Parts: sequence; C-alpha cells; structure tokens
Amino acid sequence: MTAQETGTRSGAGVRGRRSAAPRRTAPRRGAVQARIAGSQLAAAGGRLLGRAAPAARSVAGRVASVTDTVSPLGWVVLASAAVSFVLLFALGWAEFAYLGSTLLAAVLLAVGFVVGRSTYAVGVELTPRRVVAGDRAYGRLSVRNSGQRPVLPTRMELPVGEGLAAFTVPRLAPGAEIDELFAVPTARRALILAGPALSVRGDQLGLLRRTTRWTDQVELFVHPRTVRLAATARGLVRDLEGQTTKVITDSDLAFHALRTYEAGDDIRNVHWRTSARTGQLMVRQYQESRRSQLLLALDAERSRFASDDEFELAVSVFASLGSHVIREETGIDAVSQGAALRVSTPTAFLDDSCRIQPVVSAVGVREFLRQATLRSAVPSLAVTVVGSQATPAELRSAAALWSADTETITIRVDETAEPRVARLGRTLLIALGRLDELPALLRRVGR
Repeated sequence: MTAQETGTRSGAGVRGRRSAAPRRTAPRRGAVQARIAGSQLAAAGGRLLGRAAPAARSVAGRVASVTDTVSPLGWVVLASAAVSFVLLFALGWAEFAYLGSTLLAAVLLAVGFVVGRSTYAVGVELTPRRVVAGDRAYGRLSVRNSGQRPVLPTRMELPVGEGLAAFTVPRLAPGAEIDELFAVPTARRALILAGPALSVRGDQLGLLRRTTRWTDQVELFVHPRTVRLAATARGLVRDLEGQTTKVITDSDLAFHALRTYEAGDDIRNVHWRTSARTGQLMVRQYQESRRSQLLLALDAERSRFASDDEFELAVSVFASLGSHVIREETGIDAVSQGAALRVSTPTAFLDDSCRIQPVVSAVGVREFLRQATLRSAVPSLAVTVVGSQATPAELRSAAALWSADTETITIRVDETAEPRVARLGRTLLIALGRLDELPALLRRVGR
C-alpha cells in the first residue's frame, strides 16, 4: 500500500469520525429540549391551577350557600320528587308524574321567596350592660333601610341567651326605621349573649330558608348578689406595714431581740447602749413582716354541692369577699377551677364571676388549691369557699397545704345549716346558709 493510499484512508477515517460525532449528541439535545418543554408545561399548568383555584373556591362557596338555604324538609321534598320520577320511568305510572311535578313546583315557587337583596342597617343595644341577678334589663333592636329602594317585609331573629326573640319587620321605604323593644331575663347569675341579629327569608312551607347576619354578639353581665362587708373583717383590711411572722431576720420593722455580734453583721444594727453595758457588741433581730396577700378560692366541683342554689350561694359569698378586698386595695389572688379571675377592679372581678360554672373533676380540695397556686405568692391569709358535701378530712388536708405563717379560713355553704364559727384543725370553719349571715360571721371571726 502506498503512502498516498494510506493518507487517503486515514483522512477518510478522520472525516468519518467527525461526521459521526453530531449523530451521538443529537439524542442528548432532544432530551434537554424535552425536559425544558416539560418544565414549561408544568409551570403553565401551575399558573392555570392558581388562577382556577379562587374561581373553584368561589363556586364551592356558592354551592354551599345554596345547599344551606335548603331546609331539611326541602331536602325531603326534593328527594321525594326524584324518587317519583324514577318510579315513573321504571313503572310507567302517571300518578308518579303528577306527584313529582307537584313537589318540584313547590320547591320552584319557594325560590321566589328567598331571592333578592336586603339593604338593612341593624343595631342591638342592651340597657344596662351590667345588672345584679333579679334586676331588670332591656334590649332594643333597630332596623333601618339604608338602600335607595323599598325592601319587602322580612323576619328578624335575635338569640338572647338560651332563648330566641323573633320580630316581623314590615315593608320599609328608603331611610325608614323601626325599633323593637324586648326584656332580658336576669333571674340568675349569667353571661347572656344577645345576637347576632339574623334576617330570615323563606316560604310559608319552610322548604327554603335564607339567613343574613347583620350584627355581632353583645354581652350582658348578670352579676351575682353580694353583701357589703365591714372594713374590720379579719384579713380583709388594708395592712400598710404588713403582717409579722415567726421568721427572724436582721432587718425589718418589728423588733424581736438582741444577739451577739457576728462577723459579717451590718454595723448599723448594733445596739450601742447595750453593747456599752455588756462590754460586747450586740445587734438587733427582727420578726419578718410580709405584706398582706389574700388568696380567695372557690371550689366549683359539682359533686361537693347539694344543689344549684347552693352553688349560686357559694358564688355570691365568693363575689362579696373578692369585691370588698379589691375596693380596700389589698393584694389578692382570686381563683376557681379552670382559670384565675381578674382583680384589677371590682367590676372586672364581678364580670369574671359571671362566667363561673360547676365543673366535674376527680381532684380534691387540696389538689385544686395546690394546682391553682403554683405560681402565686405565699398568702398571709387563704380563704376557701366550699360546698356542703366537702368532708372535714378534705378541709383539714387543704388547710395543711401552707405553713403556720398563713392563716386559713374555710367558708362552707349549706342552706340547711345554722350559722356558726368553729375550729377545724388548722383552719377556722365558717358555716352559713344565707348570704346576709356573712357580715355578722366575719365580725365574730375578727373578735
């Protein structure tokens, strides 16, 4: 083979390899382009779904609104109409055609009673907003046509506590307004919620019912009955200097005794006259004084009360003590099962007392007090209000929760008991059957 042929063949081989390289990279370029097209398609799909989601939610909301408009009786009528038409095609009985057509026509006629738009401005007022159980409270519902066209008659419903007040609103011209007055039952302590005011439109048969909410809820506080207490009641008076304890300290107000000077004692506590007489340094000792801090607790366990009236009596005793202490500006913590009550002002405390309800729990009086006071300061006086079903053993155990520096008073409400004051272990037990007995019993305790 000549050199020319060899060069020719080698050149051909080189050209063949160069021409084959694009064929090997062509599939790779196609895969990259396919991936780019796929990502673009996915992005476009995501944008399309993002735009369609609000529309889908809007449609779903409208469907839910329509389904809520149909009453249970309306669903029964629609289902009966559907069954009638199914039986018509299955059996060929003309009677089912009449029945299904009549039921469907009734639903279609009911639609005319719920369509339309109302232009109301509705207000709910309660006067006064705070009353004592047994006092009178009134409410006012005002409805005004705030639109430019007359509105057809409608019915307004206003939930008041556990009841429901219904009012018929006549046809109102633009700018016209009507007022409806109603009384609020306040026989018992409660937190009564009035509202929201709802306008109701529907047919006479009750197949369709469309409601529109116009107001929020308004609160009416029915405070428990309370009695006024004397300022000299034990543990309930303001203590400017605090109460002395048996704890000995080197710096306070109540002088206790003298002792020999020890290294590190404050030179300002040296009693120089005695030191000169005895020939050695003597320093003063004091009894530690603590600011008066009252703990007021209500055991709301249902099983420890004989009746609902007895529980209400306990709440009234609890509220009387708490509101008096707050007015005297004495430090106080007020607790019950579930939460602590606000003690910033008597009004806030009485508002919270309206929310107290009997509870069902498996803990005793001592455990309730222990859990309720985990983060509270050590009280100088602890007053606990309990029911008649609390046993003496439970009360003794609860009183032993604190040290000897904390005085304890247990008030036991029992509608059948005679008023008395007795000592039960470390606690002073007060038994009463009526709220008006509380001031006299506290005066006896103070003496």
